[in-house]
Amino acid sequence: MTPRTATDTFTSVSTTFRTSRTPRAQRTAEAPPPPPRSRGRGGSAAVAALLASCLLATAHPALADDRPGKDKPKEPKPPAAMSTVGGTQLGKPGTQVRLKAGAPPLPKGLTARSWMVSDAESGEVLAAHNAHWRLPPASTLKMLFADTLLPKFRKDQTHKVELSDLAGMGEGSSLVGVKEKYTYSVHDLWLGVFLRSGNDAVHVLSAMNGGKPQTVRDMQAHADELNARDTHVVSPDGYDEKGQVSSAYDLTLFARSGLRKADFREYASTARAKFPGEVKKDKKTKKAKREHFEIQNTNRLLTGDTDLDPYQGIAGVKNGSTTQAGATFTGVAERGDRVLLVTVMNPAKNEHNEVYRETAKLFDWGFKAADAVEPVGTLVAPGPDGVADAEAAEKDGVAGGGKNSHQQANAAVPAGDGAGGGGWTAAGIAAGSLALLAAAAYAVHRRWPLPDMVRRRSRP
Repeated sequence: MTPRTATDTFTSVSTTFRTSRTPRAQRTAEAPPPPPRSRGRGGSAAVAALLASCLLATAHPALADDRPGKDKPKEPKPPAAMSTVGGTQLGKPGTQVRLKAGAPPLPKGLTARSWMVSDAESGEVLAAHNAHWRLPPASTLKMLFADTLLPKFRKDQTHKVELSDLAGMGEGSSLVGVKEKYTYSVHDLWLGVFLRSGNDAVHVLSAMNGGKPQTVRDMQAHADELNARDTHVVSPDGYDEKGQVSSAYDLTLFARSGLRKADFREYASTARAKFPGEVKKDKKTKKAKREHFEIQNTNRLLTGDTDLDPYQGIAGVKNGSTTQAGATFTGVAERGDRVLLVTVMNPAKNEHNEVYRETAKLFDWGFKAADAVEPVGTLVAPGPDGVADAEAAEKDGVAGGGKNSHQQANAAVPAGDGAGGGGWTAAGIAAGSLALLAAAAYAVHRRWPLPDMVRRRSRP
């Protein structure tokens, strides 16, 4: 059995599964441009003035933050007011939860800048922390990419890769091993996207869709349709780009929309698969034969790791990691009749697999607390009716801290404070509340056949 190795989303992958290069820094800070050269008679005076200013600057003692070892950037703070899509309480900074009497407290040790726990079927947001904070999403943005492009190509459709298809990938990008002049099926490419977060597979599918600019436009249009208003798409693969942001709320919307598609569920829940490699001659038959190598899903709650067991009931969805985004993850898990979605963005605690550990804590809490909390918001439905329904429910006090909310609960816990300890209550089986989204048409969004996803996880 191949030993597991710790990898993140942006690890370069060679054409053999067992060997992977150490990830390079994704991008380096740009050096400031040199001062313009002076011309004519004023040149020497300008240089002298510049030298004088440098001497004056060094004559003063350094400030504490400028001394060696003291240049660590301050932890950014969320905006005082954020989007209120899904409920006004979701637009507040800090932790938002409304516990009923006897409800289990939130777990200790949560360090992520943003996170959210929601019921995948009813759309109720059980608890959140800076849910609408616009942050770099890393490869979790590939959920939007897949939800947008999956319906456009048949699984058995093939494509011969040209060198131009692979142009423009960022330094240190995660690769599944797609090579130019080789032919791949759409099914193979999607396995590369979901399992290895392959930017090469993303770029090939984007080329099939008319190119990167067209794909970005399609993704942004789909995000707008889903009412994911925190999201600005710049690159289809989630690579760090200026202005590319999303939020825990929006990433959850992407996962929920994608999980309504059978192909999305299949790829997101596949732990291991064979991927086409090079064509080589068979030593015995002397005939050319396409080799295949094994790829493993980088979602560590799905496959486990040397220091982490697979999470019981996990069924996807997507992880990510970049220099600017840190570690990000959206997962879906099922226990009993309950299906939960958890999104975690950029834990401050710099520990191996920390994003998965915090996700697992929130899953555990969500399954036990689902019937012991009042929702703090809702996942809106696609289209204009989605936001309108959520706003109507909000006015009626159903979500977001209205007149009928339980005031004995903690309406807002200060940022970073997760109460811990105390006993846990058993999770009940409750039907999702349609009062949050009153439109009758929304009923079609409520149920997905997820049990087969859980069984598929253990297949070789």
